[in-house]
Amino acid sequence: MKKSGTHVVKNPRGKWSVRRSGASRSIRNFGTQNEAIDYAKQTAKKESGELYIHGSNGRIRERNSYGKDPFPPKG
Repeated sequence: MKKSGTHVVKNPRGKWSVRRSGASRSIRNFGTQNEAIDYAKQTAKKESGELYIHGSNGRIRERNSYGKDPFPPKG
């Protein structure tokens, strides 16, 4: 089963958006990155998915998993 991904990205207007993986539209927009991260964490936890936090340059700077990870990890 593929996990859903929630991304925090900077939008063209200079605000921060929360998007699902593969979506062209944002779930919600925020004035600060911290507000967007708080909302995205709640969303990722509800969906037992991944959270990707992108920096201002668009590169992923942090990644968290809120699903049931296998223990011990494979490989």
